[in-house]
Amino acid sequence: MINLKIRIWDGITAEMTNGFEPYLETYILSGDKKRGAVLICPGGGYAYTSAREAEPIAMQFTAKGCHAFVLYYRTAPNRHPKPLLDLSRAMCILRQNSDKWNIDRNKIAVCGFSAGAHLAASLGVNFDRPYLETEGINIGENRPDAMILAYPVISMKEFFHKGSRENLLGPDADKSLIEEMSPETRVSEKTPPAFIWHTVEDRSVPVENSLMFAWALQKYKIPFELHIYPYGPHGLALANKETDNGNIGVYPHVSGWIDLCIEWLDGLFSGNGKF
Repeated sequence: MINLKIRIWDGITAEMTNGFEPYLETYILSGDKKRGAVLICPGGGYAYTSAREAEPIAMQFTAKGCHAFVLYYRTAPNRHPKPLLDLSRAMCILRQNSDKWNIDRNKIAVCGFSAGAHLAASLGVNFDRPYLETEGINIGENRPDAMILAYPVISMKEFFHKGSRENLLGPDADKSLIEEMSPETRVSEKTPPAFIWHTVEDRSVPVENSLMFAWALQKYKIPFELHIYPYGPHGLALANKETDNGNIGVYPHVSGWIDLCIEWLDGLFSGNGKF
């Protein structure tokens, strides 16, 4: 396995705050076989990036034969569009290095958790926005082929997560910005397919976020798979002992989401159960 730390804006002018430079950590499988890849966006309410939703997730995907990458994107006090620029740039880096890293450039999924899932969904629906076309980003090259959204923050309007919205958009965001950054309002025929899961008991990010996004996808006939589990709090990650922090708990039924997700990716990317 090739493990690298890549500063995504090296050699490119980009505004940094508090000395933090966004970067990728790579989990690239050895060998010459072309494989799909998953680009992971940990959650953290746009205040930080959660370690529980980073390497443990990457290792699950590599165990199933998929390259994995974790993006440590800019968070507060950085605001929109900086996180989305970071994710767009990271997606372009994967495609620009697809031959070197043996990535199938047409099989790259973005996987996000909570606010990281909002970022992932935002790329899926806003990848072609003109403000993303900057040095280091080519519109179209930044489009994910699939979205994996775990207990996602979706709407910045209804059922919104206050911390995520204020950290990303500020306390006085205008209505047009709130609308643009509510992915359920931006779905189109160009939006990639999605795998979504959530729990009914989530008290931090209401399950309605996932339901609204699934309904928006359905209106445009975008393929999706949606799993709503009856039990479990917000932030379950893998829902097993590895990602339990002593407060979250272990939920064996929910922990099956990762296998369901990989089955879904297999079918989406090849149709025959193989990456």
